[in-house]
Amino acid sequence: MHYEGNVIRPPSEADSILLQATVGCTHNKCAFCGAYPRERFRIKDEAQVFEDIDFAARHMTRQRRLFLLSGDALTMPQARLERILTRVRERLPWVARVSSYANARGLKNKTSGDLERLRERGLAAVYMGLESGDDEVLARMNKKATLEDMLREARKVRQAGLKLCVTVLAGLGGAEGWRRHARLTGRALTLMEPDQAASLSVIPVPGTPLWEDVRAGRFTLPDGPGMVRELRELLAHADMRRGLFLADHASNHVPLKLRMPRDKQHGLDLLDAALDGSLPLKPERARRL
Repeated sequence: MHYEGNVIRPPSEADSILLQATVGCTHNKCAFCGAYPRERFRIKDEAQVFEDIDFAARHMTRQRRLFLLSGDALTMPQARLERILTRVRERLPWVARVSSYANARGLKNKTSGDLERLRERGLAAVYMGLESGDDEVLARMNKKATLEDMLREARKVRQAGLKLCVTVLAGLGGAEGWRRHARLTGRALTLMEPDQAASLSVIPVPGTPLWEDVRAGRFTLPDGPGMVRELRELLAHADMRRGLFLADHASNHVPLKLRMPRDKQHGLDLLDAALDGSLPLKPERARRL
């Protein structure tokens, strides 16, 4: 397989075939993100992508999932995406699910019909980084999308019959704005109705604007108990009628895997136990991106 730059995939795609169709991220300027340092976004040569599909056909016959790399592969022109998905279906007929990252700007250029055609050719799930439901936080972190932008594109994804997986970031509101960030983010998840919501906790990455703000004292992260308190507030305001709520990423202090709404109270009880000291928090040294 031909890989270039950083290879980033969601935790739930750990056992997937990783097919790199693009390099980097079209935006690559979010203040908290160090995923693609100094990488300029580009679409990879189609012949090379097809070579990788053929390699997977020979050597990756046990994997039932495939993830399209990198940061927002759905930005690719529609015709090219359709050819790649068609090739995957022809050469890897055992693959039951294809998924990809996507951002609001890239999805804006896709019609509902475009997304339906991608679903018909095998695309099953889209991962969106909401990060926060607070427009002030989104602007401060240079997300270049508003909550309304992301709600609109999330609706389009669901209407096309694709699974919607949404990522949010505890700590992004800082030690002072944590409550507003948590409440608005929980309410945003309620409106988005994702099939899966995953909450990670911010870990500043050297070289990013957020890292520099933390070092200069312009931004104060919540401590461990503060992150847990924020996650509890977020979960309390996330009235998801279905789907999974996950906080099992290595960055989190308390792992959660909840089927909503059935397990919501259990999750709140676990977080309460962590806050009153009866359930230990993951040590800071054990947290990872």
